Amino acid sequence: MSTKTQYPDVFDELKKQVKDAGLLKRVPIRGSVEMIAILVSFVVVYSTITLWNPVLLGLFMTVLFTRAVFVSHDILHTQYFKNKSLSMKLSYPFSAIILSNSSSWWDFKHNVNHHTWCNVPQKDEDILALDGAFTPNHKGNNAFYRSFKYLIFWGSMFFMYPAFIVQSYNFAIKKKNYGEVVLMLMHWPILWGFVFYSLPFWDAVITFSILYTVLSAWLAFGFITNHLGCEVFDYEEGKNMSWLELQMRTSRSLKGGAFVHWLYGGLNTQIEHHLFPKAPRFNLLKVQKMTREFAKKHNLKYFESTPIQAYVQINKVLGKY
Repeated sequence: MSTKTQYPDVFDELKKQVKDAGLLKRVPIRGSVEMIAILVSFVVVYSTITLWNPVLLGLFMTVLFTRAVFVSHDILHTQYFKNKSLSMKLSYPFSAIILSNSSSWWDFKHNVNHHTWCNVPQKDEDILALDGAFTPNHKGNNAFYRSFKYLIFWGSMFFMYPAFIVQSYNFAIKKKNYGEVVLMLMHWPILWGFVFYSLPFWDAVITFSILYTVLSAWLAFGFITNHLGCEVFDYEEGKNMSWLELQMRTSRSLKGGAFVHWLYGGLNTQIEHHLFPKAPRFNLLKVQKMTREFAKKHNLKYFESTPIQAYVQINKVLGKY
C-alpha cells in the first residue's frame, strides 16, 4: 500500500557522488572478459561433453546459462558499451543463441516499461503476477487462483525460463523481428542438438530437465525479490513522483556480500540498479553503500532485507490475495 512519505528531489546530489567516485563509468574491458569467459566455458564443456556426469553437466550448464542471462541484461542496459546498437548486437549470442530469448522483447518489457514505470500496473506488467495479487486493487478476481495461490505462485517459479522463451517468440514474431527469430531458433540445433547427438538419450534428457528446472528457479527466486511486496502506485501517482522517489519506494535491495551479489547477478542491489540502470553490476555494491548513507542523511526509507526475509514478505502479501 502507498504511504504519505514525501521524498525530497535530491537525486542530483546522490548522482554527483556516485559519478565523482567513477562508479557510472562503463566497463568495456571487464564486460568483454566476462563475455569471452562464458563463450570459452561453453567450448570447453561441449568439447568434453561425453566425460560429464549428466547431473553435473546440467548443473554446470545452468551456471553458464545464468551468467548469460545476467550478461545479456547488463549489455542491454549499456553498462559495457555506450552505443545502443552495438550493445543490442552483442547481446544476441547470449540472449538469442544461448537462451533462445529475444533481446528486443526484454529491452521493451524491461528497459522501457519496467524501469520507467516500476510497480505502476498500467505500464509495468511484472507487478501483475498471479492476476495482480501483489497490487492493491487486484485482489481475489479469480476463484481458482485464490484457492491454489501458494501452489500456483511458488510452483510457477520452476517454469520461468520456458515462459520467457514463449514470450520471446510471441513478441519477436508479432514485431516481425524475423532475423532475431532465426537467431533464437539456432539455439536448438547448436546447443541441444549437439547434446542429444553426443550423449545417450536419457543422459541428454536428464541434462535438459535439470537445466530447465534449476535455471527457472534460480532466475525466479532472484527476480521476485526485486519489487514484489513493495509499494505499488497507479499511473497518476507515478507520473507525479520524482525519479528518486518512484525507484526507491518500489524496489527492495538485499543484504549480503560478494556471494549474494554473484548469486543474484547484481539484482540484489535493486534500488541502486533502478536509480542507476547504466551503472555496471561490478560497481553496485559500492553504490549501495553510498545510497544507504545518502538515505540515512536525508531520512529516506531504504527498503532492505535478507533474501529469506524477502520471501517471507512476499508470501505474506500473497496471503492477502
